[in-house]
Amino acid sequence: QVQLVESGGGLVQAGGSLRLSCVASGRTFSSYPMGWFRQAPGKEREFVADISWSGGASYYGKSVKGRFTISRDNAKNTVYLQMDSLKPEDTAVYYCAARHFPYGTSGYSTPSSYDYWGQGTQVTVSS
Repeated sequence: QVQLVESGGGLVQAGGSLRLSCVASGRTFSSYPMGWFRQAPGKEREFVADISWSGGASYYGKSVKGRFTISRDNAKNTVYLQMDSLKPEDTAVYYCAARHFPYGTSGYSTPSSYDYWGQGTQVTVSS
């Protein structure tokens, strides 16, 4: 079982930056691919980025590519999402997720591919 806790959300002006963190419990975290999703009110959950178990491969959604960076520190059981050049349309609840697929790669953009989810952290970008 893996438990995920996100932090780092908040209110930021357009053009600003935030870094989200997701701390995982469980000794198997370092072998799981991880992802970030977001959900705005009235919209479906949207893929943001994911990263392979080693951190050597990552994949991004079209709307964030070039602005967001996903990374992980397996020694700290933590995955990060660095968000730069934020836009009002980035406003959403951001969720961290883990795939129960040891030593898996990245490139999985559907929520159903993920087995564990955090509670989410709110990001609000003002214009």
